[in-house]
Amino acid sequence: MAVHLKDKEAYQRLNYLYQAAHCVLSQNPDNVELARFYCFTQKTIARRLVLRQDPSVKRTLCKKCCSLLIPGVTATTRQRRKNSKSRFTVVRCLSCGQSKTLLNNPDYCLWVDHPEAQLQKQPERGPSAKNQPKDSEPDRAASSKPSASTSGT
Repeated sequence: MAVHLKDKEAYQRLNYLYQAAHCVLSQNPDNVELARFYCFTQKTIARRLVLRQDPSVKRTLCKKCCSLLIPGVTATTRQRRKNSKSRFTVVRCLSCGQSKTLLNNPDYCLWVDHPEAQLQKQPERGPSAKNQPKDSEPDRAASSKPSASTSGT
Protein backbone atom coordinates (compact mmCIF):
# COMPACT_ATOMS: atom_id res chain seq x y z
CA MET A 1 0.00 0.00 0.00
CA ALA A 2 2.91 2.35 0.72
CA VAL A 3 4.29 1.82 -2.79
CA HIS A 4 0.99 2.99 -4.28
CA LEU A 5 1.14 6.13 -2.12
CA LYS A 6 4.69 6.88 -3.31
CA ASP A 7 3.55 6.59 -6.93
CA LYS A 8 0.62 8.89 -6.25
CA GLU A 9 2.92 11.51 -4.75
CA ALA A 10 5.31 11.17 -7.69
CA TYR A 11 2.50 11.66 -10.20
CA GLN A 12 1.34 14.70 -8.25
CA ARG A 13 4.87 16.10 -8.45
CA LEU A 14 5.02 15.46 -12.20
CA ASN A 15 1.66 17.15 -12.64
CA TYR A 16 2.80 20.14 -10.60
CA LEU A 17 5.98 20.56 -12.68
CA TYR A 18 4.00 20.31 -15.93
CA GLN A 19 1.50 22.92 -14.75
CA ALA A 20 4.32 25.17 -13.50
CA ALA A 21 5.97 25.06 -16.95
CA HIS A 22 2.66 26.04 -18.55
CA CYS A 23 2.15 28.91 -16.09
CA VAL A 24 5.67 30.25 -16.63
CA LEU A 25 5.20 30.34 -20.40
CA SER A 26 1.71 31.83 -20.19
CA GLN A 27 2.89 34.69 -17.96
CA ASN A 28 6.16 35.40 -19.78
CA PRO A 29 6.71 33.69 -23.17
CA ASP A 30 10.38 34.76 -23.16
CA ASN A 31 11.14 32.67 -20.06
CA VAL A 32 11.64 29.42 -21.98
CA GLU A 33 14.66 28.32 -19.94
CA LEU A 34 12.72 28.04 -16.67
CA ALA A 35 9.94 26.05 -18.37
CA ARG A 36 12.58 23.82 -19.96
CA PHE A 37 14.13 23.23 -16.53
CA TYR A 38 10.74 22.21 -15.10
CA CYS A 39 10.13 19.82 -18.01
CA PHE A 40 13.63 18.35 -17.72
CA THR A 41 13.09 17.77 -13.99
CA GLN A 42 9.74 16.13 -14.76
CA LYS A 43 11.33 13.81 -17.33
CA THR A 44 14.18 12.94 -14.95
CA ILE A 45 11.82 12.07 -12.09
CA ALA A 46 9.65 9.92 -14.35
CA ARG A 47 12.69 8.07 -15.68
CA ARG A 48 14.22 7.57 -12.23
CA LEU A 49 11.01 6.20 -10.69
CA VAL A 50 10.04 4.28 -13.87
CA LEU A 51 6.66 5.98 -14.26
CA ARG A 52 4.62 6.07 -17.43
CA GLN A 53 3.41 9.45 -18.55
CA ASP A 54 0.20 10.07 -20.41
CA PRO A 55 0.64 10.27 -24.21
CA SER A 56 -0.91 13.74 -24.27
CA VAL A 57 1.87 14.96 -21.94
CA LYS A 58 4.61 13.25 -23.95
CA ARG A 59 3.36 14.85 -27.16
CA THR A 60 3.81 18.32 -25.75
CA LEU A 61 7.45 17.80 -24.73
CA CYS A 62 10.43 18.01 -27.06
CA LYS A 63 12.53 14.84 -26.89
CA LYS A 64 15.76 16.63 -27.74
CA CYS A 65 15.79 19.75 -25.54
CA CYS A 66 12.92 18.96 -23.07
CA SER A 67 11.13 22.16 -24.01
CA LEU A 68 7.36 22.49 -23.62
CA LEU A 69 5.82 22.60 -27.11
CA ILE A 70 3.12 25.26 -27.24
CA PRO A 71 2.01 26.21 -30.78
CA GLY A 72 2.90 29.80 -31.61
CA VAL A 73 5.13 30.25 -28.54
CA THR A 74 7.78 27.52 -28.53
CA ALA A 75 6.69 25.44 -31.53
CA THR A 76 5.19 25.66 -35.00
CA THR A 77 2.50 23.25 -36.16
CA ARG A 78 1.71 22.26 -39.73
CA GLN A 79 -0.86 19.90 -41.19
CA ARG A 80 0.49 17.52 -43.84
CA ARG A 81 -0.97 14.81 -46.07
CA LYS A 82 0.87 11.86 -47.52
CA ASN A 83 -2.07 10.19 -49.21
CA SER A 84 -5.66 11.22 -49.61
CA LYS A 85 -6.50 9.34 -46.40
CA SER A 86 -3.52 9.82 -44.06
CA ARG A 87 -3.08 13.17 -42.36
CA PHE A 88 -0.23 14.19 -40.09
CA THR A 89 0.48 17.05 -37.71
CA VAL A 90 4.12 18.17 -37.78
CA VAL A 91 5.24 19.97 -34.63
CA ARG A 92 8.63 21.69 -34.84
CA CYS A 93 10.47 22.97 -31.76
CA LEU A 94 11.71 26.55 -32.16
CA SER A 95 14.57 26.04 -29.68
CA CYS A 96 16.37 23.09 -31.24
CA GLY A 97 14.57 22.48 -34.54
CA GLN A 98 13.48 18.92 -33.68
CA SER A 99 10.32 17.80 -35.52
CA LYS A 100 7.59 15.48 -34.31
CA THR A 101 5.16 13.86 -36.70
CA LEU A 102 1.86 12.84 -35.15
CA LEU A 103 -0.85 10.85 -36.88
CA ASN A 104 -4.02 12.89 -37.27
CA ASN A 105 -6.62 10.18 -37.79
CA PRO A 106 -10.05 10.94 -36.30
CA ASP A 107 -10.93 7.22 -36.12
CA TYR A 108 -7.74 6.27 -34.24
CA CYS A 109 -8.12 5.47 -30.55
CA LEU A 110 -5.20 5.07 -28.14
CA TRP A 111 -4.87 1.84 -26.18
CA VAL A 112 -5.18 3.84 -22.97
CA ASP A 113 -8.65 5.00 -24.05
CA HIS A 114 -9.94 1.45 -24.72
CA PRO A 115 -12.12 -0.04 -21.98
CA GLU A 116 -9.95 -3.18 -21.88
CA ALA A 117 -6.94 -1.09 -20.82
CA GLN A 118 -8.62 0.08 -17.63
CA LEU A 119 -7.77 -2.15 -14.69
CA GLN A 120 -10.99 -1.44 -12.81
CA LYS A 121 -13.21 -2.52 -15.70
CA GLN A 122 -11.50 -5.81 -16.50
CA PRO A 123 -13.39 -8.93 -15.43
CA GLU A 124 -11.77 -10.74 -12.53
CA ARG A 125 -10.55 -14.23 -13.24
CA GLY A 126 -10.56 -16.64 -10.37
CA PRO A 127 -7.90 -19.28 -9.83
CA SER A 128 -10.36 -21.96 -10.99
CA ALA A 129 -10.67 -20.33 -14.44
CA LYS A 130 -6.90 -20.40 -14.88
CA ASN A 131 -6.51 -24.00 -13.76
CA GLN A 132 -9.49 -25.40 -15.64
CA PRO A 133 -7.98 -25.46 -19.17
CA LYS A 134 -4.72 -26.83 -17.80
CA ASP A 135 -6.52 -29.58 -15.87
CA SER A 136 -8.71 -30.59 -18.79
CA GLU A 137 -5.84 -30.93 -21.26
CA PRO A 138 -3.70 -33.34 -19.16
CA ASP A 139 -6.77 -35.52 -18.53
CA ARG A 140 -7.31 -35.90 -22.26
CA ALA A 141 -3.64 -36.54 -22.85
CA ALA A 142 -3.48 -39.02 -19.96
CA SER A 143 -6.51 -40.91 -21.27
CA SER A 144 -5.01 -41.15 -24.77
CA LYS A 145 -1.59 -42.31 -23.57
CA PRO A 146 -2.78 -45.54 -21.88
CA SER A 147 -4.82 -46.49 -24.93
CA ALA A 148 -1.79 -45.95 -27.16
CA SER A 149 0.43 -47.95 -24.79
CA THR A 150 -2.07 -50.81 -24.58
CA SER A 151 -2.36 -51.01 -28.36
CA GLY A 152 1.45 -50.96 -28.65
CA THR A 153 1.87 -53.98 -26.35
